[in-house]
Amino acid sequence: MTKKRRSRGRSKGGKGRSELVQCANCGMLTPRDKVKRVTSWVSLVEPSLAKELRAHGAYIARQRVMKNLCVSCAVHFGVSKVRSREDRRL
Repeated sequence: MTKKRRSRGRSKGGKGRSELVQCANCGMLTPRDKVKRVTSWVSLVEPSLAKELRAHGAYIARQRVMKNLCVSCAVHFGVSKVRSREDRRL
């Protein structure tokens, strides 16, 4: 069997089977060590109101949102890039 990537597309090493998580976009079940995790910050306040509050020196709360994306969705959204055959093995 040919080996496409040095890590075989995962970050598990020799741990055996890892648990499955759902993709935040399409719902596909993917091993936890294979998903691409994307962190984004979401403001709890409207942008126009936040600008006004910031002018008065108020603290604007933000919430961290972690998304698990399968490889297909990560490529679709530009999180991961499609690399050349030589670059994949690095």
